[in-house]
Amino acid sequence: MDIIGRKREKKLIESSLYSDKSALIVVYGRRRVGKTFLIRETCKNYLRFEFVGMHKATAKDQLRLFSMTLRNYTKIKQKIPANWLEAFQQLKEYCDSWKGNKKKVLFIDEFPWLDNNKSNFLRAFENFWNSYADKRRDLVVIICGSAASYMIKNIVRNKGGLHNRLTEKIKVEPFNLSETEALLKVNRVLLTRYDIIQLYMVMGGIPHYLQKIQPGESAVQAVERLCFEKDGFLRTEFNEVFASLFDHADNHERIIRRLAELRKGLTRNELIQKSNLPSGGNLTHTLRELEESGFIEKYHPYRNAKNALYRLSDEYSAFYVKYIENTKPSRNALWPKLEQQPSFRIWAGFSFETICLKHVDQLKEALKISGVNASYGNWTEKYSPRGAQVDLLIDRDDNVINLCEIKYCQGEYAIDKTYAGELMHKINTFKTATKTRKSLFLTFITTYGLKDNEYRKQLVQNSLTLEALFIDL
Repeated sequence: MDIIGRKREKKLIESSLYSDKSALIVVYGRRRVGKTFLIRETCKNYLRFEFVGMHKATAKDQLRLFSMTLRNYTKIKQKIPANWLEAFQQLKEYCDSWKGNKKKVLFIDEFPWLDNNKSNFLRAFENFWNSYADKRRDLVVIICGSAASYMIKNIVRNKGGLHNRLTEKIKVEPFNLSETEALLKVNRVLLTRYDIIQLYMVMGGIPHYLQKIQPGESAVQAVERLCFEKDGFLRTEFNEVFASLFDHADNHERIIRRLAELRKGLTRNELIQKSNLPSGGNLTHTLRELEESGFIEKYHPYRNAKNALYRLSDEYSAFYVKYIENTKPSRNALWPKLEQQPSFRIWAGFSFETICLKHVDQLKEALKISGVNASYGNWTEKYSPRGAQVDLLIDRDDNVINLCEIKYCQGEYAIDKTYAGELMHKINTFKTATKTRKSLFLTFITTYGLKDNEYRKQLVQNSLTLEALFIDL
């Protein structure tokens, strides 16, 4: 299977394969996002050694596994190394046996799992790179891990033997909607873009989850099978993901659950109050781990640098907390009933908003402003009697601000007289509160567009449909 998307990531790896010196590459990103597949496919003609760490294994067992793996490559039985210095010495001897100047790739996967207490694995690896691999001209060493916080702290920001030694650092993100559609087509899953967005709300752009969808089943059938049947793959994935990534996963899960309840986001102080977690270094560390692993994002509302908000950005976690964990396995098609409830439409509206925020570059392309520098965020005015809120604003350097209304519905959206009054209040409140001198363009982002009536003609400058979110950049 060919690599879908990942153009930038693949190019960075390939540039090291064609260079005239050795390279050290770190690849990280959340679990199930396709890191290993990317590396294997890009390097398949160069890969000479691949070793995968075991989760929560002792150093002794990791070394035994290393010895067995090396034996599969060398076909020579060697003694099990007593420590990682001996293990890397054996790897050096294997590397010395290679002939020719063609690049050779050494790939160590689940790197953080190898660096357990008192193993000295990281120090031994630093020594291997600095005293041996870096001095050769034909090695590409790729280290990979799902525990993004570990990879960033101990590798990317390493203050020891790997400081300033990385050739490339590559974060692998979930697929966007265009890449999601491409993967489904390759797997002969032929669904409308509206249905693809429904699937994206449930599992995000995680390739491993998307691979579970079968040809010939509808989006509703796929969600029912994977999330609500007894052996559905996504029924237990939530706990497994957090247990494999974080040492104290209870705190991480607690924060995820609170953010799932309030999709607009919470400040740090609000999180402390609602999660009953003590303030301090541990909370800071937990939030950073969740952010760097791609589960939450930290952002500052428009023109408010003091009170940063944390928002849940992982679609699967949001869906699990809202629906999966609160239901028992069913044989009676539960999901078709749940998605008809009014609460689903409210939840889907927030989910669609999150998806739009992730696809701002596509929205800018659709608005024909991709070449214009812009910042984006949302905005809330709480202090006037009626208040006002903007789902998404795009503040452009060409003296324009797009005030975006995001609406998820099953057909064309109609602006009526009452809502038109609310929109005028919103525009006027924003202008007064921010004292902006820029032109304000009211922009609608909907699934199927706006009905053509007098209020649309009076108020709306731009109208985008879900098609804009699928632009391939």
